[in-house]
Amino acid sequence: MAVPKRKVSPHRRGNRRSHDSLKVEAFHECNNCGELKRPHNLCSHCGHYNGREIVAVGL
Repeated sequence: MAVPKRKVSPHRRGNRRSHDSLKVEAFHECNNCGELKRPHNLCSHCGHYNGREIVAVGL
């Protein structure tokens, strides 16, 4: 069986795990209302997408 010759230091272990963290989600400003929304998604605040009203949102 393969057994490590030496203990892996916390620094080396952390370097290996550095890319495993979750990414920060990207947000864009809605052109119609200015609220933050996910890119390529309908604005949940005003119902607009790509400059057009897709869903009528009642206030």
